[in-house]
Amino acid sequence: MSRADVAAVVLAAGQGTRFRSDLAKVLHRCAGRSLLGHILEALKPLGLGQVVVVVGHQGDDVTAEAEACGLANLVTALQAEQHGTGHAAQMALPALDDGIRRVMVLPGDTPLLLPETLEALLAAAEDGPDAAMLTIEPDDPTGYGRVIREAGSVARIVEHRDATDEERAVREVNAGMYVFERTVLTEALGELDADNAQGEIYLTDVVEAFVARGATVAAHVAAADEVAGVNDRRQLADSAAVLRRRVLDRLMREGVTVLDPATTYVDVDVAVGADTTLFPNCILEAATTIGERATVGPNCHLVATEVGDDAEVTNTVAKHAVVGPEATVGPFTYLRPGTVLARGSKAGGFVEVKNSTIGEGSKVPHLSYVGDATIGAGVNFSAGAITVNYDGTDKHPTTIEDGAFIGCDTMLVAPVTVGAGAFVAAGSTITDDVPADALAVARQRQSNKDGWAAARRERLSGDAQ
Repeated sequence: MSRADVAAVVLAAGQGTRFRSDLAKVLHRCAGRSLLGHILEALKPLGLGQVVVVVGHQGDDVTAEAEACGLANLVTALQAEQHGTGHAAQMALPALDDGIRRVMVLPGDTPLLLPETLEALLAAAEDGPDAAMLTIEPDDPTGYGRVIREAGSVARIVEHRDATDEERAVREVNAGMYVFERTVLTEALGELDADNAQGEIYLTDVVEAFVARGATVAAHVAAADEVAGVNDRRQLADSAAVLRRRVLDRLMREGVTVLDPATTYVDVDVAVGADTTLFPNCILEAATTIGERATVGPNCHLVATEVGDDAEVTNTVAKHAVVGPEATVGPFTYLRPGTVLARGSKAGGFVEVKNSTIGEGSKVPHLSYVGDATIGAGVNFSAGAITVNYDGTDKHPTTIEDGAFIGCDTMLVAPVTVGAGAFVAAGSTITDDVPADALAVARQRQSNKDGWAAARRERLSGDAQ
């Protein structure tokens, strides 16, 4: 079967009432990707001629999510009112290109589905059958549509709520994924009605309509856990756990050390290089990338963050930040968006950095805030030093050039520049630029009052009496 002749129709119009959420079900995220996103990613390797996503509830948002997946041949079809899976497929038919010969229909809520399983479904529809479907045999088939066979072939699918007691005793159930010959599908959908307990048009009735026309329906048995749909938040959490374990298994096969997989949470779009070690209690999200031979953790939460080769990140929260090769971060460090740490630089304990670049080999060792700043190479930004970047109305930049030394407990009131090689004395409040190679001292001269402390203690003692 030529894949250019095959279209996938993804059913993504429902609200998902069991989620008890205003958000459309297929937009709920599972291990870093929406439910819909997982399905579309599984379709990418198949080389299909077209993908049609049927949208309904929050249709604009679902359309935007579908388009963000990057499938060039993707279109959407609107199911304004949801009257069942068969009705959804009816709404998709007008969107199909003229060259489409077979149609694969999939639900939008099965994030564990693998491309290999879809390959097997497509293969089952080749060389003779007019349709193919996925089936499973779960331990408890309650709630699923039963696959009824006659003489070994699939004859029809009966929804649980409409099944007789004899039909409910069947363990083989419908996985809700099909490949149909387009012409017969169009004819069968046109004859469907809503004569059932829910008053809906079932796509499953197409199978019986196919058989009534003398068509052959093949079946491929899939792993039950892989094709399970997500209908509530408990199932969402269960699926996310499976996806994360798949990611960790792959990373460990590729040479990443994961000390405790049970407490390591890595999204499906995260990349980690070989010989890197992930310590317990790490959360890596949103396309975070980590290079080779790095160490991350324990207790790190990295969101859309880049960590270079041989870097070390400990007890850190980082969002949309870049940690360069051989840089060190932590412990108890917060890297906010726009932070860039160059090679060999350091953001140490209890340091917060925002929208700033820290140059190669520069160090912000501890107890400091760096905001809206550009720090050159070889700078020492001592304990307690702060860039005072906000005047109550606007943010202002600070520039510290190569080789400068910022003493402890210094306030740099932006906008201000400290020149190359300059020194700023500890305890200074700098409001003007410091020339290169200069020493800046901006503090009151110290004065000592002899005997003042003893007199104070004597006075307090008398007051107490």
